Order: sequence, then structure tokens, then C-alpha cells
Amino acid sequence: MSLPATIDESACCVPRVTSPLTAQQTEQVARVFKALGDPTRVALLSLIARSEGGEACICDLTDPVGLSQATVSHHMRLLAEAGLVTREQRGRWAYFAVNGNALAAAADALRPS
Repeated sequence: MSLPATIDESACCVPRVTSPLTAQQTEQVARVFKALGDPTRVALLSLIARSEGGEACICDLTDPVGLSQATVSHHMRLLAEAGLVTREQRGRWAYFAVNGNALAAAADALRPS
């Protein structure tokens, strides 16, 4: 036995997307998540976020991750380019702080409204 199929054309496929991200927004969010796709960069970001005063010198980041200063500098450059950290030069040392707005914006872009 088969039941008759009745489809209300007016109720089918109602668009659920209300405001997609712009191309620029998707590029920025992708850059953030790409930067966070490496465990070392996540560890560095976590170290900075939990540091006293919410900032850390590059010299304090090498030992905890067990990498050379050049390698840590490379990772920090990628985090800075993604907007996840700010960088301030103090003499010969660079100090980094987490940009909480960038993290929140990336999370908000994927959060259900």
C-alpha cells in the first residue's frame, strides 16, 4: 500500500541562512583557524594568555615549547598575521599579548544565532 505524496511547495526549502559572512570575513576567520591548526601555536597562545599581565616575552616562550627562538618567532609571526596576538618591541625583545577580540570574532562566525 502506498500513501499519496502531497508536498506543499510554499513550505519546502525555506532558506535558513539569514546573513552569510562576506568574502573578507571568511578569509579572516579561515586565517585564524589555520593559525590555530598547529599544536605549537595553540600552546604558545595558551602560554601568553595565562602569563602574568596577559603578555609574554619571546625569550620566555622558547623553553616551555622546547623549540629554538627562531622557530618560536616563526610561529609568533603567523599568530600575529592572523591577528591573534599583538606584538610590541621593547629593546631587543618582542612582547606578545593575546587579541581576545580576534578569538571572539572567529568563534562568533561559527556560533549559531
